[in-house]
Amino acid sequence: MRSGHRLGRQFGWLWGAYGTSALGTWLAFGAFPLIAIEVVHAGPAEVAALSSVGALAGAALAVPLGPWVEFRRKRPVLIGMDLVRFAALLTIPAAFALGVLSFVQLLLVSVVVAAADITFRAASGAYLKTLLPAEDLLVANARFESTTWTTTIIGPPLGGAAIGILGPVATVVADAVSYLLSALGIRATGGQEPRPERREAARMRAGDLLDGWRYILADATLRPLFFNTALFNGLLMATDALLAVLMLGRLGFAPWQYGLAFAAPAIGGLLGSRLARPLVTRFGQHRVLVVAGVLRVIWPVGLAFVGPGTGGLLLVMGVELGLIFCCGVFNPVYASYRLERTATERVTRTLSAWSVTTKVSTALLTAAWGALGGLLGPRTAIGLAGVLLLATPLLLPRRAAAPLAEPEIVAHVPNV
Repeated sequence: MRSGHRLGRQFGWLWGAYGTSALGTWLAFGAFPLIAIEVVHAGPAEVAALSSVGALAGAALAVPLGPWVEFRRKRPVLIGMDLVRFAALLTIPAAFALGVLSFVQLLLVSVVVAAADITFRAASGAYLKTLLPAEDLLVANARFESTTWTTTIIGPPLGGAAIGILGPVATVVADAVSYLLSALGIRATGGQEPRPERREAARMRAGDLLDGWRYILADATLRPLFFNTALFNGLLMATDALLAVLMLGRLGFAPWQYGLAFAAPAIGGLLGSRLARPLVTRFGQHRVLVVAGVLRVIWPVGLAFVGPGTGGLLLVMGVELGLIFCCGVFNPVYASYRLERTATERVTRTLSAWSVTTKVSTALLTAAWGALGGLLGPRTAIGLAGVLLLATPLLLPRRAAAPLAEPEIVAHVPNV
């Protein structure tokens, strides 16, 4: 590592752009369901469709974009995806001001934003790999992770206050502006990014759409990690709505208590992301990946035992603190591990396939657990998800990966 872990001006602008858009996203947390309920008078099924159907359709739309983006310069793609999200989100306050906002428009915007999110994440991983050498990826991803948890702590309370004073549409405006500022930050990174060379025929073939999945499934270390993260994220997110029903409904917690239960423990993510690099330096990447991956699954089953009052609130906060701390360690190590194991000329397609699978599995498991919650009750369904999560470490890589030998297809941009 270089002295002081200075990653250069280009990374600094990229990091700033990431933090700006992340803050905007958390400021607008929960705005779409509120707009759907309060403005267009949507019912429960329609509100659920905003997240599930919107995510599924967005993932389907993003599938052909992966191979298309792979052979283009990534910085213009990142700027373009930010501007797409900026323009799509701005249509909501515009339609609201004109009195023509509809549920269909909210659904279409959620689809466009979901597709742009997946494409941006895939392109940003590839762009990061051209900006930094492999030994700096963990430091970079740890900084992204700490920024995520910082904005998680401060964004929802500020957004909640803004919604209370100005209404939910105001936070959508803030989210849109954050994407515009992110685009300007990425543009400021500058530098000469070489155009990736394509060895295949210039026209995209149908097989290219599946190439990311083929690459993941053919790699003995990426494959188990792929299934592990898809199942873990899907099962964990599937219980969110059920926990909200349990806490806000049957147990009678106030909305501010529910928000506090998840905002305060985000400090664990900050601590975990700070410790990720020192732990890897001392114990090795693979060991930290596996141990953190095992420890993060022991917490969620505790949510099935939440009760009313202060004791129940403290239980949720304790469970979330432990879970988020372990995820704060795991996530930057896993993100760096995945980038290191992926050939440069396949990063975008691989990350696109990964993101699409995660979004689809989360949407499907959320729908399935919603049905289970209706049949068995939310507490039982949450407990079942927690028990199944205990088995997911079996899918973690069993041994450390051998170094990936890559052909020199894309020249790296020198660090500034």
